[in-house]
Amino acid sequence: MAGETEAIASDDLDVADTVARELALLIRLVQRASTRHTGRRGDEDGIGRGEDMDRASFQVLVHLALEGPQRAGEVAEAVCADPSTVSRRVAALVKAGLLERRADPDDGRASLLAATEAGARALELSRRRRAAMIASTMADWPPEQRRQLAELLGRFVTDFQHHELPAAPGHRPGGGI
Repeated sequence: MAGETEAIASDDLDVADTVARELALLIRLVQRASTRHTGRRGDEDGIGRGEDMDRASFQVLVHLALEGPQRAGEVAEAVCADPSTVSRRVAALVKAGLLERRADPDDGRASLLAATEAGARALELSRRRRAAMIASTMADWPPEQRRQLAELLGRFVTDFQHHELPAAPGHRPGGGI
């Protein structure tokens, strides 16, 4: 890693450092805004009543809603999370009625996890809130700059994933939420 860092020009490292700081700040701001707009952080399990949920639960729900029923191990791998973390999130999501367990047709001893209709509704509500917040933030931007930001962010995420997850090209942890 040290040799790799030394090979990168100082200006490039400065830009990358700025991008990293701005992304970290953006993540904190979005989380704070989400909490403020819903007025709470959720119940003790982090799920709430389907109106807001913690990031780990949201990623699990998004993945299953987009990719369809899967085993818990597959979900953990797809969202780049520890299986025990996913297990806790799944238990809370099942309890909240946002996910359900189904028999695996290929192996009667195993179960598949799937988003319920309530889970799909909660996900759509959360997405609409987030989209409205972002659209409002960029309301004064020219349309071309909005499209450029979306394109560049998409490219950055894809390139970052290919760099960090070379064994899974094109894989988007969390289903590209």
